[in-house]
Amino acid sequence: MTRPGKYALVERERRFLLAGPPDPAAATAVRVITDRYVTGTRLRLRRVELDGGGCELKFTQKVPASGAGAIQGLITNTYLSQAEYDVLAVLPAEVLTKTRFSLPPLGVDVFDGRLAGLVLAEAEFGTDEEAASFAPPADAVAEVTDDSRFTGGSLVRATRGELVGWLAEYGVEVEA
Repeated sequence: MTRPGKYALVERERRFLLAGPPDPAAATAVRVITDRYVTGTRLRLRRVELDGGGCELKFTQKVPASGAGAIQGLITNTYLSQAEYDVLAVLPAEVLTKTRFSLPPLGVDVFDGRLAGLVLAEAEFGTDEEAASFAPPADAVAEVTDDSRFTGGSLVRATRGELVGWLAEYGVEVEA
């Protein structure tokens, strides 16, 4: 399951819950991301609005790992043209939006809509050793790598009330 196939890669990342958003001035890039999680599948359609204009479009399959730790599973990305994206965008899907601030080595996601108040930082790694030796960011409230509630596939289905409760478990208070 966690062995890369011909096209799939092992995805290694660690996720951290932050109490608030980063200083936008500290970011090397800011992107607005819209994710469409295709109903009943492991597929995600992503639109990334880039800093200087334009966008990146991709279709992703994520096969989750069965164990805990930085190995999240297998990931396969296909980059799309606008016409290809438009064909797939008619599939039934649940949608979430977020703004990603690049603060290398972290990407910090500030969520919108019913997920407002949620701020997650993530770091990606090429090896197990890199993941194990990574020091959490100083402003991390908690590491949520092994809390499946804080994955995109779960968050897209979360209600506001559920999110408020989950954050409260970690000592983060947001408006209901």
